Amino acid sequence: MSSEPPWSLHPQLVQDTAEIGDLPLARVLLMDDANYPWLVLVPRLADAVEIIDLDDGQQVQMMYEISLLARVLKDVTECDKLNVAAIGNVVPQLHIHVVARSRSDAAWPRPVWGASAARAYKPAARDRLIAAIRQEIAFS
Repeated sequence: MSSEPPWSLHPQLVQDTAEIGDLPLARVLLMDDANYPWLVLVPRLADAVEIIDLDDGQQVQMMYEISLLARVLKDVTECDKLNVAAIGNVVPQLHIHVVARSRSDAAWPRPVWGASAARAYKPAARDRLIAAIRQEIAFS
């Protein structure tokens, strides 16, 4: 019997995202903000708050998964720039943002946080983006 506490997704992430799938380490989510194509990777490890909470192998895997998703997001969106960040001031659970930025987006060149009110995806647009990402990566 494992003594580790069970992993679960923070309620704020459940509320603000749509699930895309699982990679070996992280759950991959789409932020429900149509202003910016925005992925969130959440390592499925209970009590992980900082990247340094991951062991060396997990850190390498996390960087691989971030890079994989960043490449796919750039290809799918044809963005001008990718922003990658692990902040966690509001949601303490370790999660990494991968945001596709365009020179024409509402916040350019500033950070996306607080730049404009979130605009929920229309279901068809959300589903198209998720399908395009799933077409490029084999999720479990």
